[in-house]
Amino acid sequence: MADPTKQIEAALRGAVVAALGPDYADADPMVRPANDPKHGDFQANLAMGLAKRAGAKPRDLAERITATLGDAGGLLAEPADVAGPGFINMTLSPAALNGAANALRNDAALGIEPHSEPKHVVVDYASPNLAKEMHIGHLRSTIIGDALVRVLAALGDRVTRHNHIGDWGTQFGMLLEHLIDTGWDAGGEHEIADLNTLYQDAKKRDDTDPAFAEAARKRVVALQAGQPEARAIWAALIDESVRHMNETFARLAVLLTDDDLKPESFYNDRLGPTCADLESAGVATESDGALCVFGECEDESPLIVRKSD
Repeated sequence: MADPTKQIEAALRGAVVAALGPDYADADPMVRPANDPKHGDFQANLAMGLAKRAGAKPRDLAERITATLGDAGGLLAEPADVAGPGFINMTLSPAALNGAANALRNDAALGIEPHSEPKHVVVDYASPNLAKEMHIGHLRSTIIGDALVRVLAALGDRVTRHNHIGDWGTQFGMLLEHLIDTGWDAGGEHEIADLNTLYQDAKKRDDTDPAFAEAARKRVVALQAGQPEARAIWAALIDESVRHMNETFARLAVLLTDDDLKPESFYNDRLGPTCADLESAGVATESDGALCVFGECEDESPLIVRKSD
């Protein structure tokens, strides 16, 4: 069964044509839910909009329309009535309500009509920082993202889910340097809470020890260059972090899977060609060894595409 609102609009259009002629087939029914239940389920204000065009008083015009509308083929519980200056009040029949409810119950899409022109939509959500426990901000963005994904999919859009995790930057260099320095065993049994504590210890050293901070910065470069020791520990950290993340996602019943992971490291092999494209297009230029994109304002800080190291 069709949406009752659309059925009423169609019935009103037919009633207008029957009352005023085919020249009025384009009339807008102006149907909306009634504000007060005593006025029924729906109210239509089309008589006021058509009165001047039809050369008639709104109330007289509304009565002519309702006379041809009747009970709209059983859609209405009783013939529509006219109120005030020309409002048309309508109440759905029990049979119409039952039919609409049963149609929704039997429709896998729950009556949702897909977009006439579906789009490809990319939704990036969750984005936790690895080697640390997820916090409420990650849970919130995960739920919001998953809700958007489900709505878009229900509307017929092609949705690509992305979970862009931070696995490649400063925090990993800091943590790796601390673990290597303290002889951490990458092959041992580890929990996410252990990594959380280790991260906090590494952060304290980074904040208070300039030599450690410099070593951590160089460790990031080593990781991105593929140093075996750094990569091995990094992989162990990722495995435990993803295990914790997936356990949380399962409890939340969200749609994210490992196939949706798009970590920072995913783009590492793409950096070189991207830099080359930006340089050849004249978008990025080298400055003090770094590849930068400068804005139009002289005092505006540049966007750094590739750092000097």
